[in-house]
Amino acid sequence: MNNFKGYLWVILIFITISIQAQNSGINWTKDGLGFYSWSSGNLIKIDPVTKAEVVVVKKEQLIPAGTNVALNPQSFSFSSDNNKILLFVNTAKVWRYKTKGDYWVLDISKKSLRKLGQGLPAQSLMFAKFSPDGKKVAYVSNRNIYYEDLDAVVVRQLTSDGTRKMINGTFDWVYEEEFGCRDGFRWSPDGKQIAFWQIDANKIRDFYMINNTDSVYSRVIPVEYPKVGQSPSPARIGVITLSNVTLKWMRLEGDPSQYYIPRMEWSGSNELIVQQLDRKQQESKLIYCNANDGSTATFWAENDDAWVDLNTSNPAGWNWINGGKDFLWVSEKDGWRHIYKISRDGNNIVLLTKGNYDIDEIKAIDEKNNYVYFSASPDNATQLYLYRVKMNIDAKQSKNDLELLPNQSLKGTHTYDISPFARFAKHSFSNYKTPPVEEWVGFPDGKALKSSAGIEKSAVTDNNMNVNYLKLTTDENIELDAWINKPLNFNPQKKYPVVFYVYGEPAASTVKDEYGNHDNFLYDGSLSAEGYIQVGIDNRGTPSLKGAKWRKAIYRKNGQINIRDMAKGFKRILELPYVDKDRTVVWGWSGGGSSTLNLMFQNPDLFKAGVSIAPITNLLYYDNIYTERYMGLPQENMDDFIKGSAVTHAKGLKGKLLLVHGTGDDNVHYSNAEGLINELIKYNKQFQFMSYPNRTHSISEGNGTREHLSKLYSDFIRANCPAGAK
Repeated sequence: MNNFKGYLWVILIFITISIQAQNSGINWTKDGLGFYSWSSGNLIKIDPVTKAEVVVVKKEQLIPAGTNVALNPQSFSFSSDNNKILLFVNTAKVWRYKTKGDYWVLDISKKSLRKLGQGLPAQSLMFAKFSPDGKKVAYVSNRNIYYEDLDAVVVRQLTSDGTRKMINGTFDWVYEEEFGCRDGFRWSPDGKQIAFWQIDANKIRDFYMINNTDSVYSRVIPVEYPKVGQSPSPARIGVITLSNVTLKWMRLEGDPSQYYIPRMEWSGSNELIVQQLDRKQQESKLIYCNANDGSTATFWAENDDAWVDLNTSNPAGWNWINGGKDFLWVSEKDGWRHIYKISRDGNNIVLLTKGNYDIDEIKAIDEKNNYVYFSASPDNATQLYLYRVKMNIDAKQSKNDLELLPNQSLKGTHTYDISPFARFAKHSFSNYKTPPVEEWVGFPDGKALKSSAGIEKSAVTDNNMNVNYLKLTTDENIELDAWINKPLNFNPQKKYPVVFYVYGEPAASTVKDEYGNHDNFLYDGSLSAEGYIQVGIDNRGTPSLKGAKWRKAIYRKNGQINIRDMAKGFKRILELPYVDKDRTVVWGWSGGGSSTLNLMFQNPDLFKAGVSIAPITNLLYYDNIYTERYMGLPQENMDDFIKGSAVTHAKGLKGKLLLVHGTGDDNVHYSNAEGLINELIKYNKQFQFMSYPNRTHSISEGNGTREHLSKLYSDFIRANCPAGAK
């Protein structure tokens, strides 16, 4: 029995590594000693130490019978024995990502190549994965789950009730957008069962987008989209036994239309581990589910008066250690984002990252050397570094030394793509004046594999960057991080126009010490060369590493506290002697578009002009998961939604406004633009407006779109905030 448990533990490790590899920027080998890359159509394996290359698959092996053109995979994965490769080709977008297409299996030993899903529509397969023994492949097609026995060459359907509204093995729009969930099924460690999510969106109303341009008659595009205040799509977890195709549903407590299931993995051959969030996302439970009878037991729970943040941005994989006896979990329960080691039964909880600082994310686990690696920046929230601490410590131990890895003497943002078992990594660095540089490092020492190729020797300074970081203290005694990018040939005796780039919501910060954050990506020239000052300010509520109190100050106050911080911070900028307070422009996209509107409407004398792209203008128009997490339920605190919505304050507009939106935006719907337009018309507020037919939230589709938007945006700034020193 002990040997069997050991076998299951090894399989769980390989499942986790495989999932991590699929989400990694580098295609690491399973043992972490090399990585894969494509070269001239061949798949090669590269040794990061010697740079030696070995051809794993030749281009000729990827030519299907009857053709003379090799497959061009978007991604690939190996079976556990490395004898087979799963190739994802002919891909197509589902909302944001290319997650459907065709899959082929290359059997290296048999020298055979065949397409999966015979009889199913072309370009319809999603998330294909080998079983742990490599003898089967499961996938989703048209919201149903299938598998194939690779020896029998037979397609077997496991679910049959999948529709646009009944979703098996994948997710609805809002789970993807707000929880990062797309791949919705998991092989059991022994390969005998498949666990999956089922999302029932039948009671979720469709939002209708209208395509008016692709034919003489308009076409309706429905998206199942739960608006804030609308109950979630009921979600449940099912387990299918392949031998007899029987289905067992896990019996989670509570009303499924009042909770979410953002994470699920196998924790044994017949056991699942599930994270359940209540609708308001203020209580998180970790639950074991018995796959045989569907019974469940909660063994860990945490609560927060604002919201409980997700453990990780990666929805696949679980950080098991010590042979499955413990796992690592990230929590803010003590006011800081910390790593905890939790025993399997939930009774033994050890804080690993002790101190008043936040970790960013877990980067790697090295059980051999007893380390967990993570990104953090205890002393400067605008920067990022790699640290590690010991994992196996006693709960009573008062200190666990925080160790900064070497090769990080340069101040700024350090990122790492670390191999399985923490053997090697690609280390990247940049700061506001240093373009990105890279090196290969080895662990556990964390030093460059070749000192002659280290980042210290290859880093160069961009002398055109005249950026300063500063702390702004508002009249409410709130300290805000900010940056200011001064123009070329700056003369402190003169006054310059200022362009303020904003976001302001919990999804992102605009103040980071990394290259490229300080110049305008949309402008059709150089703001610095034309004589503009550029500014960014980090308000309360952004995801900066400043503690949970900072991040959660925005709860039920989105559109209020963040706007107040940015406005008061900008007033400090206007006190600088070289800033021309009569030439000020603010702009942002998405949540930044919302902040732009609220800043202009609520502080009409601060900004002479503004550009708002794809904004949420009414908080009641956005999805339930995001909005209810940060604002609560409108049924309980409607006044907060009214105060935080730009439409409420539209009558305050004084400056020049350019409003931009795509009619095909499935994220922030075009109705946001029309709702605001009605309010501006009501108060006889003149403004400019540009709609982009059928463009999504990125406003990037179609020939000439980005060039057109860039010129529109740039001409508006030049006309309403004239360039140059005075």
